Amino acid sequence: MLFDLNLMGLKRMMEKLGVPKTHLELKKMIVEVTGGSSNTINYRDFVKMMLGKRSAVLKLVLIFEDKANGSPCKPEGPPPKRDIASLP
Repeated sequence: MLFDLNLMGLKRMMEKLGVPKTHLELKKMIVEVTGGSSNTINYRDFVKMMLGKRSAVLKLVLIFEDKANGSPCKPEGPPPKRDIASLP
């Protein structure tokens, strides 16, 4: 998908976090997270991997993500016309 992490994306991210890993370590991480079903890590799997056993925090993050995805964050289309009197 669009925002899935592949091997090189995961490598760059780990380097930016200050924890560089080898290709073999990264492949093992991907297999551990996805169960060997994919070569990329999706957002939910990434959050689960980073939070680990803090499942209460994970549940809250996923609840808010689902609520955020339910409603558009930005209105679509051009903004409505305003006149000078309506400005603050």
